[in-house]
Amino acid sequence: MAIASDKTQIKSHHELYEEDFCLWIEQALVLLRQGNLRDLDLENLLEEIEDMGSSQKQALESNLKVILMHLLKYKYQPEKRSNSWLYTLAEHRQRIRKAFKNSPSLKRHFLQEFADVYLDAKKLAAIETGLPSHTFPVESPFTPDQVTDEEYLPE
Repeated sequence: MAIASDKTQIKSHHELYEEDFCLWIEQALVLLRQGNLRDLDLENLLEEIEDMGSSQKQALESNLKVILMHLLKYKYQPEKRSNSWLYTLAEHRQRIRKAFKNSPSLKRHFLQEFADVYLDAKKLAAIETGLPSHTFPVESPFTPDQVTDEEYLPE
């Protein structure tokens, strides 16, 4: 399927991918709805679908890292506790809850990556607090259930 652009040049769906991503998506939907797989840029479409899954996993890991870091700060710097920390914990827990609601299979990824994400959070917590890294446990002092529990705070 040839696609006319603003310059009235005819573009294939594949060519459009590099020039106008939003229009490429719109055309992909049109072609899929028409059942026109012949003109569909299948190679890039498959790559984009794969990237969507990776993006969801990265966002989940990012939210988990923020929660773990703030739980460590909360536990190991009680004198600096703030409403800002509570807000951050609530916000990122909500994001994870919504991610699990929209994609329940992300829970498996969450559990698989929990220990590695904790190590990253521990490094960031050490930098942000100025405390030596060895202040924090080698393994997470928080369980996955505690991390996602909107009421949990370490004492």
